[in-house]
Amino acid sequence: MVQDVRDLPAGRSDGLHRFLGGSPLAVAFRLVLLSILVGVVLAAIGFDPWNIIHSIRLLFQRLWDLGFDAVNWLWRYFLLGAVIVIPIWLLSRVFGAPRGR
Repeated sequence: MVQDVRDLPAGRSDGLHRFLGGSPLAVAFRLVLLSILVGVVLAAIGFDPWNIIHSIRLLFQRLWDLGFDAVNWLWRYFLLGAVIVIPIWLLSRVFGAPRGR
């Protein structure tokens, strides 16, 4: 007699666990630690939360005031940020890729 084997549907916590990449408490703890570390680095170079908000407002004001000259200004900051962000993203995708689905 052949036994019928069926996979049970994934539970809610299993989907959440897969989405977050770990248990919710562990992910929250890692995010808190990472946020504190990034906050310390930003504070060391002179930023605080209110300066960041002001900088974002200033960005939109400059875009409005400068018109197409702002594209050149924005492009430089984009390239500066992309030098850091793109390699980190690429490494996280390469080393974080699921193995053998």
